[in-house]
Amino acid sequence: MSKVSMFPAGDQSLRIVFENKIDQTIHKQVSQLDDAISQKDIPGIRETIPAFRTLTVLYDALQTDYETLSETIWSLLSVSQKIPRMKKRIIEIPVCYDEQFGIDLKDVANHAGLSAEDVIQLHSERDYLIYMLGFLPGFAYLGGLNPVLSMPRLRTPRHKIQAGAVGIAGSQTGIYPVASPGGWRLIGSTPVQLFDADRESPFLYEAGDYIRFRPVSIKEYDMIRQQVYTNTYQCKVKIEEDGYGDPGNA
Repeated sequence: MSKVSMFPAGDQSLRIVFENKIDQTIHKQVSQLDDAISQKDIPGIRETIPAFRTLTVLYDALQTDYETLSETIWSLLSVSQKIPRMKKRIIEIPVCYDEQFGIDLKDVANHAGLSAEDVIQLHSERDYLIYMLGFLPGFAYLGGLNPVLSMPRLRTPRHKIQAGAVGIAGSQTGIYPVASPGGWRLIGSTPVQLFDADRESPFLYEAGDYIRFRPVSIKEYDMIRQQVYTNTYQCKVKIEEDGYGDPGNA
């Protein structure tokens, strides 16, 4: 296990920090500790927030304190690494890469020295680990983009990007769950509603899940959008062995 530190992150929160790098193995340690804390049902804990290499724990100071909680979590650190490897939960997201959605697709292709078809194939052939959610409700920070597709953000962000837009920024890819300004290079769009505050589960996924993009035509995009509107569409979810550590599937 990598070197770990822990410190207060406020008067009712603490933060556990793992090695300073973005890595699937590090993130797996974060996830395993998060699971160990959840299974322990520790009094006073209100919420846990996993990120790339940190786990923030929010607690009720009327029920526990930093010293008590940190001692308990330290005891769980070694135990958490013995938790059996978890299954890999993959959410399939349909994406239309047509030029009306992928307004930066040709620029990404030219930057990579590829055809637009090659970019689509490379982008949709991998499973992307959700390291954390943030920035916007349901915005997933995905790891595993093929380095060939890496491209800097736009110098001047767009004032409004529609919900469902799929983009690339640096070495990451992601989906805008709601309309927002942004500077990511847009290569497609999904008709799936990623965030809905009125749903029983507002988000379709959580940190530690994987996303797999499935290319669809304009016709299928419109059909799925109609199903989403009538609440009759469900994303396919697959459970596979967790292959973390495999750089070809990172």
